[in-house]
Amino acid sequence: MPREIISTPNAPTSPLFSQGVRAGSHIYISGTTGIDPRTRALAGGGIQEQTRQALTNCEAILHAAGASLDDVVEVGVLLTNPGDFDGMNEEYARWFPSDPPVRYAAKLGAEIPGLLISIRMTAVDD
Repeated sequence: MPREIISTPNAPTSPLFSQGVRAGSHIYISGTTGIDPRTRALAGGGIQEQTRQALTNCEAILHAAGASLDDVVEVGVLLTNPGDFDGMNEEYARWFPSDPPVRYAAKLGAEIPGLLISIRMTAVDD
């Protein structure tokens, strides 16, 4: 099964990884941070602002792949500070108010100044 690279200017980019990859009906979204693609800066210093931007970025990549948040089956959340879990959950619940995908959360191993969160997703689009 061939893979298709998904790319959009509406999310942060890097030459080191693809924003997303489609393999058949599966769409894999790379770990995406709370960086605003227009300003290339973190979207605020708080966990809720960065969570909102990371989810906005993931949604932009999904849209570039022809999918939506309704197609997401798994979400991985990496937090710099596990104490931010409750604040992340407050914003996350707004994006998946009912029948949310499966999810895991873990501590982000990389120490990047100001970065609080990275979110990755897997979606299935028929």
